[in-house]
Amino acid sequence: MKSKSTAALLAFFLGGLGIHRFYLGQNIMGILYLVFCWTFIPALIALFDFFVLIFMSESRFNYKYNLKTGF
Repeated sequence: MKSKSTAALLAFFLGGLGIHRFYLGQNIMGILYLVFCWTFIPALIALFDFFVLIFMSESRFNYKYNLKTGF
């Protein structure tokens, strides 16, 4: 089961490399972040992702990312 706080921390600290996307099971997006990390655009998007994850409710996070695990 994925943790909302872990995903938010990964987005904040390693988001420019897309590590939070790999953690959330979005491997294609993670690869795109890695390919374009030299442009710093993924870092800006990851900062946005960080705030989205922080303000997302726990139930919405579980529905979106933990549905397959049977939260």
